[in-house]
Amino acid sequence: MIARIRNIWRIDPFSLRVRLTIGIAAVSALGLGSVAVWTTWQMQQILIGSHKRHVEDIAGRLPRDAEIYSEMFLVATGVQKAIDNLTASQTFLWVNFFDGTNQAKSTNFNSTDATAIALLSLRQVSTSPQVYVINNRYFVMCARTLRVNGNSLGQLFVAQDISDEQTMFLTVVKGLGVTSLLILIAITGAIALYIQRSLKPLMQINQLAAKVSATDLGQAKLQCDRAPTEVRELARTYNMMLERLAAAWEQQEQFVSNVSHELRTPLTIVHGYLQSVLRRETNLTTIQRDALETAASEADRTIRLLQDLLDLARADSGHLHFHIEPIVLNALVAEVVGMARQYSNREIAIEATGEIIVLADRYRLKQVLLNLIDNAVKYSDSSQRIALKLDQLEQARIQVCDRGVGIPLQQQARIFERFYRVDESRSTSGYGLGLSIVKTLVDGMGGCVTVSSRLGEGSVFTITLPIAA
Repeated sequence: MIARIRNIWRIDPFSLRVRLTIGIAAVSALGLGSVAVWTTWQMQQILIGSHKRHVEDIAGRLPRDAEIYSEMFLVATGVQKAIDNLTASQTFLWVNFFDGTNQAKSTNFNSTDATAIALLSLRQVSTSPQVYVINNRYFVMCARTLRVNGNSLGQLFVAQDISDEQTMFLTVVKGLGVTSLLILIAITGAIALYIQRSLKPLMQINQLAAKVSATDLGQAKLQCDRAPTEVRELARTYNMMLERLAAAWEQQEQFVSNVSHELRTPLTIVHGYLQSVLRRETNLTTIQRDALETAASEADRTIRLLQDLLDLARADSGHLHFHIEPIVLNALVAEVVGMARQYSNREIAIEATGEIIVLADRYRLKQVLLNLIDNAVKYSDSSQRIALKLDQLEQARIQVCDRGVGIPLQQQARIFERFYRVDESRSTSGYGLGLSIVKTLVDGMGGCVTVSSRLGEGSVFTITLPIAA
């Protein structure tokens, strides 16, 4: 389960899933960020705009009130009365008279407060309301020339404390930022899961393509009913391609089987007539005899090739049948070695630890051992001994050992492929089908064949077969 999760969330920066996720997440982040910035700006304008209008109103009203009060009191007293009348809890007003003799200010100033002192000491303030930060507090302020009855008395300052609203606004902005980030992460995760699910058929195509073989072309199908339309079309095309390949492979198998079967009979007849003529040898010249022997040898090779092709075609189509029965392996190997000694004139030894009974097809096992011995004979010196070792653990094991030229390590994995030969320049008569036939037959009997080899030291082919209970 853990491995599956790691595989799902494994990040490949060049994968289509990662690229689509990053692209869509980036667009989402841009859109969400734009909305958040616009919302923040609008909130700031609403918050600041109302306070600016309030400050503008006070700055415009105070001179009129001062003129009214100055009709009943002295001008300085009238200005103070107007200031007191317009003072609110968070609104601060003060006037710096040009003659420097006095300063009128609202009663909510605290003479010991550093912020109040800093406000009263201001001299350069914009005539239009602006936001100022003084001692970590926020104020909307403006300054106007105070005119009463046509006379310029001094500089009027109006300040609105908006620190609480600004603090609340910044808290809202932070919350909006965190919320936007969480939403973006959730959207990115949802997008990644959706894209992964949408691309799952492509992963299935890749896995199927990696596993499909000639034997299961007809059964390999992709089911993508809930996939996007483009992926369904791709899967449908892929299934149609597999069907065409399966049909072509079946036709090829049938062709090979038919050709092998049809050619084997006439070639067997020709080979028989050639052998009959050679046995009579009454009036044959040396040249004629050599020609007939060559023809007979080539006919025999071709017959064996056709038989191998026929066996492979039957195995591919599932028509290669095995008669599995208990067999005394020691006796069968002795019989095969006796046959091999006659046609090869080589020293072939048998090393056995005791009587071994296996479950196998007698005829097919003979064919396997003869192929391996023939292979050892071809690729080892005539003075070298060939050994067959028999032993038994959980399964029976047969080892065909030679001290021939050996097989390069990088080519050992391919020697059981059809028509593959290690070195064309030193190959003897053969078409690269012998070891392929060996593997097909051993697999069909429920066994396994492997090779171990070193250049210049020889090769060991190991067959394991199930033992009889």
